[in-house]
Amino acid sequence: LTAAGWGLRALARAFSAAMAAEPTVVFVLGGPGSGKGTQCAKIVENFGYCHLSAGDLLRAHMKSGSPEGNMIADMIKQGQIVPSEVTVGLLKQAMADDGGSKFLIDGFPRNEENRAAFEKVMGFDCSFVLFFDCPEEVMEKRLLSRNQGRSDDNIETIKKRFKVFLEQSMPVIGHYDGLQKVKKVSSDQPVEQVFEAIRSFFAAPAPAAA
Repeated sequence: LTAAGWGLRALARAFSAAMAAEPTVVFVLGGPGSGKGTQCAKIVENFGYCHLSAGDLLRAHMKSGSPEGNMIADMIKQGQIVPSEVTVGLLKQAMADDGGSKFLIDGFPRNEENRAAFEKVMGFDCSFVLFFDCPEEVMEKRLLSRNQGRSDDNIETIKKRFKVFLEQSMPVIGHYDGLQKVKKVSSDQPVEQVFEAIRSFFAAPAPAAA
């Protein structure tokens, strides 16, 4: 091969290695109304992550009018969890579309099936879990007061969502806690105070003093 040929091969190898590198993925979990979306926006602004909301992706899919989208709409209205392969597929496509290497995945995994499906499909696990711990009464008040026109923000469905979170999502947090991958913050505080508590989870370590 010519020098130029060797150079192209080296470039191709470097490109393949970059593509094969695992992205940094942070699962963002907390009950409905715990403040996940608000804090994710601040993390994006300050640390350059791409924020992917599993719920937003599903809602956009629902609005597509497809049979699968209509099925998802009915399940969410009942406070149920949608099939893992649907959610993981939407996340995988969104990550590929972004093309970046740092992702906040908000509201996922919601159950053990979600977690296992993500690892199986993606071939890697999250870097850590950011868990927003918030009293149920505070979350309920936030959900009832916000005005987003969402059909799942009524008291009956909110109660169902709390129940699903406790029964299905908390065991996922327990799994990652056992792996020492959970970073927990109390989100029953002012927005800026919560962000200050989580800033250190994303900030690069300060250089050692000379």
